[in-house]
Amino acid sequence: MKIDYYAETKSMYIHLADRVSAATDEVCDGVTLDFDADGKLVGIGIDNTDVIPGFNPQLELVATQA
Repeated sequence: MKIDYYAETKSMYIHLADRVSAATDEVCDGVTLDFDADGKLVGIGIDNTDVIPGFNPQLELVATQA
């Protein structure tokens, strides 16, 4: 998983898989889901992160393995 933050547009993209997006669905205002050709989720786009309470673009995300 990789997260890109774009300060100039106050948006972020969460890459869930290293596959090409074939379709995009906007599930609510400013939130999009990208799917590959098999219908599997590959990424999440979030616009207007400045209106999310407590959102901090400097937050470091650490993944742990269970």
